[in-house]
Amino acid sequence: MSSPLERTARPRRSRTRSRTVNARPALALSTLKPHQYDLRPACVSLVCPDCKTWVPITGFQTKRPKLVPHDTGRAGKARAVRCRLGSNRLVTVDATARKWQERLEDGNSETVHRRPSTVLRKPKVAPVPAVSQIAVQKQAAADDNSGDGRPLWLLREMKWASTESAVRDADTRRAQLPDGDAPLGAPPVPLKTLHPQRHAS
Repeated sequence: MSSPLERTARPRRSRTRSRTVNARPALALSTLKPHQYDLRPACVSLVCPDCKTWVPITGFQTKRPKLVPHDTGRAGKARAVRCRLGSNRLVTVDATARKWQERLEDGNSETVHRRPSTVLRKPKVAPVPAVSQIAVQKQAAADDNSGDGRPLWLLREMKWASTESAVRDADTRRAQLPDGDAPLGAPPVPLKTLHPQRHAS
């Protein structure tokens, strides 16, 4: 036999044969909000103010309707912990199904009007450029600032013209080597094509 701690909550039956009545004052439906109780004949129930779970109302058509004995958790899943304050509590039915339906619809329409009609979309953020793209952008910005509105190809030709003579001189000096100078410690470069011969075995 399982221990009391391992038992789960029992299903909440809409009718019970228990004659026990809670000593607390009766709970009036008019004190609850329309979404906290349901007066449809198929599922007459309300939210227990003590454990905040939906509980059927037994004897709804009689003179003494009351909440059925119930556990605080979900039936068959949560632990079996009895709601001592809300079980078997009398209910005063001082609201009709039509009035409850009107209050429920009015509250729903007010909620719909409070919602914003326009959708505020988040602004799109530009992707971060790569390092190479940042360098190109900086170079283009520098060229634009120094050009005073002149085209880029003209600026490049002007820069090449200002440095062309210095570049030509450097190339000329690099091509001229003094006579007799050779790298130290290096074998002489052969000037004739070598054709090695194989020895006959």
